[in-house]
Amino acid sequence: MSSEPETDSAWVAVAQIGKTRGNRGEVTAVALSGKPERYQALQEVFLFAPGGPAGGEKYLVESTWFHLGTLVFKFRGVDTIDDAERLYGREVRIPASQRTALDEGEYFQSDLIGCEVVDRRTGESIGRVTAWDDGGGTGLLVVDGNLLVPFARSICVEIDPAAKRIAVELPEGLKDLNRP
Repeated sequence: MSSEPETDSAWVAVAQIGKTRGNRGEVTAVALSGKPERYQALQEVFLFAPGGPAGGEKYLVESTWFHLGTLVFKFRGVDTIDDAERLYGREVRIPASQRTALDEGEYFQSDLIGCEVVDRRTGESIGRVTAWDDGGGTGLLVVDGNLLVPFARSICVEIDPAAKRIAVELPEGLKDLNRP
């Protein structure tokens, strides 16, 4: 039995619960990982109510699968539609210590949040990554809430999540064109 981490930074969100599926307590979810195989290894997760108090409630995962591209969870003890409806909107998290190992050059989105973005040519700070936006093919870093930077190797040339630093070579005019 694992112990629950004490701080929000010790958690990693892996999915967001959606509506019920079927009549046996299954729920759909929005997968927050681009690699479906990562969900097969989940044995226990913690569900957090949106905007609720800190701390999550532990659920044992009976099974996960994808149906027509949608992630489906079946949790132990959630066996009816009524049980499943109570989970709607909850965030599925795991302790950060249980994250799946990444291949070289891959990064967890949560590790990029808070990184300082620096212009590699001048050393000038452009701001901090405040969010991730899946709106582009490679994804977009949202810097200080108003600048969108494509997360492409040709632009984000040095990425060091441990040092909370991303060096970029922005294309000419990006700062002026690319504001939400």
